[in-house]
Amino acid sequence: MSTSLFSLAFGVGTQNRQGAWLEVFYAQPLINPSAELVAAIAPVIGYTGGNQAITFTTDVASKMADALKSIDTVQAALLTRLAESHKPLVATLLAEDAALTSTPEAYLKLHLLSHRLAKPHGLSLAGIFPLLPNVAWTSQGAVDLVELPQRQLEARLKGELLEVFSIDKFPKMTDYVVPSGVRIADSARVRLGAYIGEGTTVMHEGFVNFNAGTEGPGMIEGRVSAGVFVGKGSDLGGGCSTMGTLSGGGNIVIKVGEGCLIGANAGIGIPLGDRNTVESGLYVTAGTKVALLDENNELVKVLKARDLAGQPDLLFRRNSQTGAVECKSHKSAIELNEALHAHN
Repeated sequence: MSTSLFSLAFGVGTQNRQGAWLEVFYAQPLINPSAELVAAIAPVIGYTGGNQAITFTTDVASKMADALKSIDTVQAALLTRLAESHKPLVATLLAEDAALTSTPEAYLKLHLLSHRLAKPHGLSLAGIFPLLPNVAWTSQGAVDLVELPQRQLEARLKGELLEVFSIDKFPKMTDYVVPSGVRIADSARVRLGAYIGEGTTVMHEGFVNFNAGTEGPGMIEGRVSAGVFVGKGSDLGGGCSTMGTLSGGGNIVIKVGEGCLIGANAGIGIPLGDRNTVESGLYVTAGTKVALLDENNELVKVLKARDLAGQPDLLFRRNSQTGAVECKSHKSAIELNEALHAHN
């Protein structure tokens, strides 16, 4: 058995009454754990290789903690705490970054993204949706939808209220990970699996999906769709949209370069290069016909927006008299208000 792993994490989670995993919380996931660590815990937990999610008891947690005391004090301390658990425990070991095969594996990769151990598009998330059960996220944690009515009744009989916050495959990120140096005005609008870079502010109407996010610093007042990554120093204005691969972007990877501004209620369906500006209210899709202008505002040629994808120093605007979408080069970078981000 190889002691080289892509990722390893010890977690505590929730199962339904049939023993199926609903969710898993990993406090300290690892990328490329040391061979010494893997060799120490493998015989204790019965790991024989490959990608596996292995349930274990509190007694096994204590044994692994003892085995790691002289190897990794952080993981040893975590396992000592897990040995006190009244909830199911699982160790997820990934020999390689391959297609997902279990719910604990899916949750591990979402954690790796939100812990900033991997960036969007840096992990294989193939097969994730069938492995994430649609559950009720409640004031008492994840609840199987079939079991929800009974749980609600049980709570009422005890004089309690089981509050249901959402019905979804993805939980909110902040119930699992709170990255350093960020502001998130409404935590329900950032899903687990989002990568929120240091210095990022997500305002109340901002939204960040899984496998998407920001390099930081930046201001997000619009939607960062699945698969979209926003470069440092960029500002997404209120109500703006980025077209993700799950919502019609196809195989085009949409990203926003550094120092960009997407105005309020604007949107993009093409990747933006550095220092691009999209005028408020203008949605630029790949097939949008764009009039390319020179420095004298004279027409050079008409082309499709996809031909300008990734180019730096561009201003996209709509001619208020003709309605034509225009593009011209501009050399002034959009600078965010330093006061907004200096003290995150």
